[in-house]
Amino acid sequence: MRLGVHITKFNHPQGPAAVGPELAAAGAAAEDGGIGWMSVMDHYFQMEHNGGAEEAMLEAYTTLGHLAARTSTVQLGVLVTGVTYRHPGLLAKIATTLDVLSGGRATLGIGAAWYEREHQGLGVPFPPLSERYERLEETLRICLQMWDPEQNGPFEGAHYRLAETLCLPGPVSSPHPEIMVGGGGEKKTLRLVARYADACNLFASSRAEVVHKLAVLEQHCQDAGRDPAAIRRTVVYMGDALGSGDVDGFVKAMSEYAGLGIDTVMVSTPHAEAARWIENSCSPAVGRLAEIV
Repeated sequence: MRLGVHITKFNHPQGPAAVGPELAAAGAAAEDGGIGWMSVMDHYFQMEHNGGAEEAMLEAYTTLGHLAARTSTVQLGVLVTGVTYRHPGLLAKIATTLDVLSGGRATLGIGAAWYEREHQGLGVPFPPLSERYERLEETLRICLQMWDPEQNGPFEGAHYRLAETLCLPGPVSSPHPEIMVGGGGEKKTLRLVARYADACNLFASSRAEVVHKLAVLEQHCQDAGRDPAAIRRTVVYMGDALGSGDVDGFVKAMSEYAGLGIDTVMVSTPHAEAARWIENSCSPAVGRLAEIV
């Protein structure tokens, strides 16, 4: 398994001016420590369980652009982009720009969005869940069309209509930036993973639950005529062992997932001083995690 770092806190004790340098230092620490993935959330208000809307939050793709300029090897992505926040044509262009400027290290992580307060607070339309899933599927189709140099014509969907799907320059990644559909919804989300995605992202709530979700995904792949082995499997660690520096406890917890083909486990930063935490807690776990098969 590889280790990924998910940066979730930006309320730096030294104030907003320290956030940029801290992120740059976190990128350097991640590369020095062999971290394979760095991601941020797609929120405009901080989540309620993470301090609430009054706490600091950065825009996701601007933040990844900052990290791209200060890293050279780690994969970069949003975990996960809310489909409601950007028109899909613009989202494809944004993700392509990140891929080009990072030298082909972008992942388009995407989901149906859920945080109603920030939608209402900033005036972003928040359609019903069923419609958000419809928009998610159309967005995936639009991105794939925009990344196909042979398909520059129109797109006609129920929610989006594009006269031209031009995207120049094209992505550096071949054939396109990795698509990761996040979530474990069995009827819709995992079906979209099977049809469109290169990677899935599940909550590591328990081994049994992940085994079940992967079985559902494999059935959707069978229905879609797709090899499930073509989909990279990633999980988000739900415990607090690494957050408190318990490397042994973290490795022991993740060893339970051996044999499931998990490529990357992602851990969230416990505070805004991410660089120090990556150096002290994450880097020591990298080699030991790599031994889990």
